[in-house]
Amino acid sequence: MKVLLLKDPKEDDRGQDPYIRELGLYGLEATLIPVLSFEFLSLPSFLEKLSQPDSYGGLIFTSPRAVEAVELCLEKDNKAEVWKKSLKEKWNAKSVYVVGNATASLVNKMGLHTEGENCGNAEKLAEYICSRLFPQCLHLITLLPKMSSSRGVVQPFGNPQAVLS
Repeated sequence: MKVLLLKDPKEDDRGQDPYIRELGLYGLEATLIPVLSFEFLSLPSFLEKLSQPDSYGGLIFTSPRAVEAVELCLEKDNKAEVWKKSLKEKWNAKSVYVVGNATASLVNKMGLHTEGENCGNAEKLAEYICSRLFPQCLHLITLLPKMSSSRGVVQPFGNPQAVLS
């Protein structure tokens, strides 16, 4: 049976898209059709900010595309040397958070140490970051749902107990 696979092509260590290979194991003939196009719009502005780690408290990478944006910035104007000599070390002195293991792996290849990769999604990572940056607020986070439920206010963190665990 033939199927259309609507995704970005990716090659694994065998030089084949893992979805095509896996579907083939089940007797399916997949035709891959890339359906998305992506363009980075603000690389010069991003490079300027990336070059000023002292102005920021850390980095948050939400996807492999975010890592790709950093790599593109570093390719311009020989910034790779500046990255190796000073920027990487300065960013490593700060917290570098990531969503997911795939993103963590790419960020690690750039020489940065990551945390939060096991959170699984952006919402859980946000809870994790808040618990790390504002531990004094954890008590407030657990009280807010009790205080606000009678007033019809939505909880700020989905499940406040997840922040504590």
